[in-house]
Amino acid sequence: MRRRPVEYEHPRLVPRYSFVVDTELTDMQSGIQIKARTKDLCLFGCGVDALKPFPKGANVRIKLSHGGTDVEALARVIYVRSDLGMGVVFTSVEREVEQILEGWIAELTSSSISR
Repeated sequence: MRRRPVEYEHPRLVPRYSFVVDTELTDMQSGIQIKARTKDLCLFGCGVDALKPFPKGANVRIKLSHGGTDVEALARVIYVRSDLGMGVVFTSVEREVEQILEGWIAELTSSSISR
């Protein structure tokens, strides 16, 4: 089976880095919570693999856990596709969380350069 190229609604403005960690998402309207794994990360959001993803447009609270540190942010689901998973864009990130995310991305960029 031949895969077709991925077409994004909006072109990505920054690169995403492979980043597989445990995550917990809570739908802000229903309170339903799911546990999943991230696929990738950038300062503006992440890709998530979930068995039962939330629908596009859902407002969620996301919690990422990495290296003994947990961070939380408010986010919105911007796409759901069976072949890509769920795309989440951060909508409200505290400054200290943003600094942690920047540190994680710095780790990812330095490890990809040293390979």
